[in-house]
Amino acid sequence: MSEKKADRGKWNSKLGFVLAAAGSAVGLGNIWGFPTQVADNGGATFILIYVICCLCVGLPVMIAEFAIGRHTRRNPVGAFKKLGSGWFPPLIGLWGVMCGVMILSFYLVIAGWTVSFIFEEIFYYLGWHGASAWVSDLGNGPKNAFFSILFMAATIGIITGGVSNGIERATKTMMPVLIFVLIIMIVYVFTLEGSMDGLRMYLLPDLSGLNTDVFFSALGQAFFSLSLGMGALLTYGSYLRKNQNIVESATYVTIADMSIAFLAGLLIIPAMFVAQNAGITIIGEDGRLFSSATLVFDVLPGLFKSMGGAFGLIFGTSFFLLLSMAALTSTISLLEVPVSYVIDEHKIARKKAALLVGGLVLLVSLLISFMPSMIDVFATIFNNIGLPLGGLMLCLFLAWFWKAEHAITEIEQGYEGIHQSMVKPVWILFVKYICPLLIALVLVTTLYNLIF
Repeated sequence: MSEKKADRGKWNSKLGFVLAAAGSAVGLGNIWGFPTQVADNGGATFILIYVICCLCVGLPVMIAEFAIGRHTRRNPVGAFKKLGSGWFPPLIGLWGVMCGVMILSFYLVIAGWTVSFIFEEIFYYLGWHGASAWVSDLGNGPKNAFFSILFMAATIGIITGGVSNGIERATKTMMPVLIFVLIIMIVYVFTLEGSMDGLRMYLLPDLSGLNTDVFFSALGQAFFSLSLGMGALLTYGSYLRKNQNIVESATYVTIADMSIAFLAGLLIIPAMFVAQNAGITIIGEDGRLFSSATLVFDVLPGLFKSMGGAFGLIFGTSFFLLLSMAALTSTISLLEVPVSYVIDEHKIARKKAALLVGGLVLLVSLLISFMPSMIDVFATIFNNIGLPLGGLMLCLFLAWFWKAEHAITEIEQGYEGIHQSMVKPVWILFVKYICPLLIALVLVTTLYNLIF
């Protein structure tokens, strides 16, 4: 076996792969972005549309990424280069790698905030208000840089362990813990005064606000929350065994992502109304809930402090520990994409590749640490625009260049009955026509809103 093959590795189990892929999809956006989207867009109505979008757009594209990854056994650049000739195929993969790298560069800073606020809760409880204020200052460059380095070190440490001993082992531990902590916090919040008002806002449908904007918001949230279009799931798919059912695995990952997003809403929205009951402002002058970043790092710490004593400390540290784990499962997948590229295309050993790529990404993160206003710019370019563009190119390539029928042949390994099932014609219909059309609409809508 060559060194390259040994470096790439494989998943040890179906569960390990599903948890790792779900961990890639589950991130900070699920914990704070999804709940506020629900609250601002009709409650349960948004949830229903979101679920439909995940199943009708997210799931077909995820199956496509897994199929391309497993068939080629390559990183995004190498995968598309292997499947097609000319300049267009490698460009699709390169765009995904670049988007992943740039998203990771600012995501590290935000992930560092989640860790710093664990210390903020502890320092405040101990009465060290100066230290508490220092670690909670989002514009504090040296502090941002320190925690970004800390988070990258943890990410590199896991990546260097390889696919099975690093990524799989870490996510098989973190994902169950994340879900357990989330459920415990939900149960506790439901005992607090004001939580039922938030629960009603979250679960009761409000059809009066239903419009095309709500649909596009749900579609965008579904696409972003599943980590599509950046090559992460394609890379994870490249480590799949040939006898694993891709359709089944993608379905499990999609359901896991939707479930955790839903649970996050059961925590965040009631917690916000508990905070409002305690005298903390959660609704802006425009009548809408505060933005996601303000919600997590300004509003909710105020709630934890209002609880007082050990309860406030336990709840606050548990919440930010939850966010840290969610962030780490995402940074692992984001770093694995360029690391796999360096391993495959430049024949560099995994440990050296992880240190090299992680160090280069960290340099950009340190720059953003001292200029956090850059986060919005990077998020707009590489997240809001870059991911749907990458997903659109992937669908077009699979449908019209590589051909969906070739993907079906790959999917058949592990799912022998696909030719006799409705999965084949339905998936081809969606991946060739419906998904590209809907993703293009999201992209055009995003660009229109930015320009006008």
